[in-house]
Amino acid sequence: MTRTYQALEYDHYGDVDVLELVEHDMPVPGDDEIVVEIVAAGLNHIENFIRRGDFQERLPLDFPIHPGSCFAGIVAKRGANVKDLRNGSAVIGHVIGGGSHATYAVVPRSQVVAKPDNIPWEVAGGLYLAGTTAYSIVEGLDVTRDDVVVISAAAGGVGSLECQLAMVRGAKVIGTCSPHNHDYLRSIGVVPVTYGEGIEDRIRKAAGRDVTVFIDNFGGDNPTLSAALGVDPSRFVSSDDRLDTEIRFLKADASDEENPRILTALTKLLSEKKVRILISGFYPFEYIAQAFADMAEMHSRGKVVVGMKPVETGSRSGWYLSGKARVLHEVARPIDDPREIPEADEAVDSSKVAASLGAPTS
Repeated sequence: MTRTYQALEYDHYGDVDVLELVEHDMPVPGDDEIVVEIVAAGLNHIENFIRRGDFQERLPLDFPIHPGSCFAGIVAKRGANVKDLRNGSAVIGHVIGGGSHATYAVVPRSQVVAKPDNIPWEVAGGLYLAGTTAYSIVEGLDVTRDDVVVISAAAGGVGSLECQLAMVRGAKVIGTCSPHNHDYLRSIGVVPVTYGEGIEDRIRKAAGRDVTVFIDNFGGDNPTLSAALGVDPSRFVSSDDRLDTEIRFLKADASDEENPRILTALTKLLSEKKVRILISGFYPFEYIAQAFADMAEMHSRGKVVVGMKPVETGSRSGWYLSGKARVLHEVARPIDDPREIPEADEAVDSSKVAASLGAPTS
């Protein structure tokens, strides 16, 4: 086992230029912990907002910061009380307090679940935060086959998972999005409706009956729209509610029992191909600052993930840094069940997204 590892750090608020890779001594697990060799780690929009200082009051930082929550990796070392995992076991989870954007991390045994062999590493690495947020929201609404569910920003990372999870429960799902995402939403069984003037009438026509649930991932006029559609306030989830849920899972500690329960359910759905996640951006770890910068443009579809040991000789460094890596395309594939298509991110104005998550835009 190597004696040192690399971790992403920053010691003050700012753009991606404050990020640096720092060498550290190899971590040592406590009795109930494991050291994981990170294979893939997901990036999340909220991490960009936190780093630039948008949530200073709500999420004060104690510098230096080691960002990153979601990961998939291999158990490299076990604490004395960890008997049910072996070195070499593949696991999915999150790092308490951040630090998954690293080659190794210490994680409580309680906060990882086994990675099924048929879930790709990059999918597993991007699962935690978007997956737990979407699952918790849909489960909390007790969605059933009797429901007509409207989901705003439905082609987004969390939104498309909410769509798929609601459809697994049998609901009819209407997704609001921009026109270029209509085909994607149709392909997963969602009825697409374009944003803008007249949206209420378009939703009513698409629904064909009463709308019963509204999940808002964007903010703006959606609370008014939900009320106009006659949705019971108890079955409306606002963008602020979504942010609260996301932050709760971001801050979850070693005693949290909901994380492993939801991750276990999500890995089962993924393994059975009832839900999929699109990885639209996959970068070598050394290009993580570029990955964050590209993600901030809000043009990528699906999850953006870094791989710690990709097959990369350095010959393509110019490609990664030229901007060509930002032109991300879905790979066409035949499917039997339209719900098996993975998630996609909305291409939206970054200031609107920041506002929808409660972040200042200026």
